[in-house]
Amino acid sequence: MNTEQRIVVLGAGYTGMLAALRLARRTRNRNVRITLVNPSPRFTERLRMHQIAAGQELADYRIPDILTGTGIEFVQGSATSIDPAAKHVVVDNTTTLPYDKLVYALGSSTDTSIVAGAADHAWTLNDPRLAHQFAERLNVVAAQGGTVVVCGGGLTGIEAATEIADSHPELHVTLISAGAPGAMMGDKARAYLNRALDRLGITRQLGRISKVLPDAVELSTGELIPADLTLWTAGVRVAPLAAQAGIETDANGLIVVDATLRSVSHPDIHAIGDAAAVRFAWGRLHGTCQSGMPTAAYTADTIARQLRGKQSKPFRFGYFHQPVSLGRGDAVIQFTKSDDTPGRWYLTGRLATFYKESVSSSPVPTFRMSRRINVPVKLRAGTPATARS
Repeated sequence: MNTEQRIVVLGAGYTGMLAALRLARRTRNRNVRITLVNPSPRFTERLRMHQIAAGQELADYRIPDILTGTGIEFVQGSATSIDPAAKHVVVDNTTTLPYDKLVYALGSSTDTSIVAGAADHAWTLNDPRLAHQFAERLNVVAAQGGTVVVCGGGLTGIEAATEIADSHPELHVTLISAGAPGAMMGDKARAYLNRALDRLGITRQLGRISKVLPDAVELSTGELIPADLTLWTAGVRVAPLAAQAGIETDANGLIVVDATLRSVSHPDIHAIGDAAAVRFAWGRLHGTCQSGMPTAAYTADTIARQLRGKQSKPFRFGYFHQPVSLGRGDAVIQFTKSDDTPGRWYLTGRLATFYKESVSSSPVPTFRMSRRINVPVKLRAGTPATARS
């Protein structure tokens, strides 16, 4: 008797979308039913959220359109609970979806709970609708020659600050970070980054933020940085759904997985992208599209192999680059070693801009091609994941 295998994928971001599409192709000749769950019918390009915040319009990609012809069922809604014992997911507290295998691809978001006032007075790039509202407010502040403060000196903060300053040169933009912006880069790439920040007139302020006020950001020293608008990009949090369901998670709420990215407590659950605590000999995998999409492709292939009664080798991955846009006409690309430490080579200027745009625009074409062929998304072989994180 050929029993239908029910596979539910939670989250239609970069990783969930690729996992679902690749699974559909790899299992097209088998009795498999794939359901993709996501709150919005629109595919969110997280790599481009800073562009929306600066006032740019992006293409409107609809998830049902991307799934056309794949046989994947799309359910619009939010997963509100998981019952690993009964093996089902509840969507919006009303719809129950049974599963034989669950792919947990609920990504991360910016954490505004770590500093007082951030949730009340700062904007984030967590949602395209909020990013659009921020852009509308930004136009008003720009017309007044006001000040925008971007909190967080990571890649997201750098891209947001430079995009805003490039699009609105009449604004005063301040970037606040605990350490030097671009500290993860090599000396030469970081020097180029600082020259770009100078060219765009972005003020850098080093310090720890203790409070966000309606019109200022307060540092731990008591210094107040005036702000007509505050954009928060520091800190990451994941959905609490897995921990609430009794699935084993680490201190950050990520699902603890084995070397094949399966939950160590519930092997019928596969965690990918930002949701998985994956550890290598050199350290823990951090959530990026660069690492997330390979986890999705690997998991789709692993599930397909399991359905054929075959085993999979441990997940392997190595970082390759740190691409950073510096407005629309500039960028810096730091090429890295497998452990994400800076390598010798870097790229700047127009070539780097073209390179960064190629990276940012690649996921949707990859999705479309994945309906017909298995697209390689792994950039470099690395050490295999350890059995536990």
